[in-house]
Amino acid sequence: MEPTPLESAMSEKIISDDGEFHTEDETVDFSHTTPEAWLALAFFWVLGLTVFYQFVTRYVMNDSAAWTEEIARYLLIAVVFVGAAIGVAKNNHIHVDFFYRHMPARMGRLMSTGVDGLRIGFFAAAVVMTVQMMLKIGNHTRMTIVDMPMNVVYGICLLGFAIMLFRSVQVAVIHYRRGFSVLERPESTMLDR
Repeated sequence: MEPTPLESAMSEKIISDDGEFHTEDETVDFSHTTPEAWLALAFFWVLGLTVFYQFVTRYVMNDSAAWTEEIARYLLIAVVFVGAAIGVAKNNHIHVDFFYRHMPARMGRLMSTGVDGLRIGFFAAAVVMTVQMMLKIGNHTRMTIVDMPMNVVYGICLLGFAIMLFRSVQVAVIHYRRGFSVLERPESTMLDR
């Protein structure tokens, strides 16, 4: 049996017999990074640059750019909605698995399947209601300072909900194929397919 990364790290010497400090970096693996994670990272960087520009114009040039506060707010919304899809894809949003340990396995399986169904239903309803809201307000409602329609912001929210819906269906299929979910076996992860 191969040692775990923690066991191998504990067994290797960090300081050698001659007193030198020796370490090796682990290889960085981006193979499990989802497209929505890259998109959320891009929104986060644009948000960071916007806030930095706001800081420079306000405190260095003493002439604050008015648009930065509003755009930063909308970029934060984008980071949250697209970033929430990462949690759905990894299936690591907050959940309580305590009761699943004390109930019969069949009942736990039924309840876990119900949770998957409710999650899919919630995100499907969120997609439908966001589309309805976008159609209702149209392009007439504009942002306060920047002359753009608010539907741009709601479109990003819609994108986030649509990705969450897609990922929740994927998670439900994985749970069905495996025969258990993270609720039933908290030690498992979505990478244990």
